[in-house]
Amino acid sequence: MRHCYLVCYDIRDAKRLRQVFKICKGYGEHWQYSIFFCVIKEIDRERMRSELEGVMNHDEDQILILNLGENEATARYRTTILGQGQDDPLEGMVVL
Repeated sequence: MRHCYLVCYDIRDAKRLRQVFKICKGYGEHWQYSIFFCVIKEIDRERMRSELEGVMNHDEDQILILNLGENEATARYRTTILGQGQDDPLEGMVVL
């Protein structure tokens, strides 16, 4: 069963920041500078967490993985974005 997660991070080093961004991009859609929305299975969440822990500096960096539940429509509805709107998340998406 898939769940929706909001992944937010504060990474203090440019190299680690690029690595964390690349990892998150592999699991979800980029919403803001340091925020991703991911719809993934539990095994993928654990895999992502492990990859992130492997590149972050636990003394300097912080990563938040927030479980928004299993209903994607509800998770998106409950998420409010103020200001500049986000791009259409389905634009350019290819479903295999």
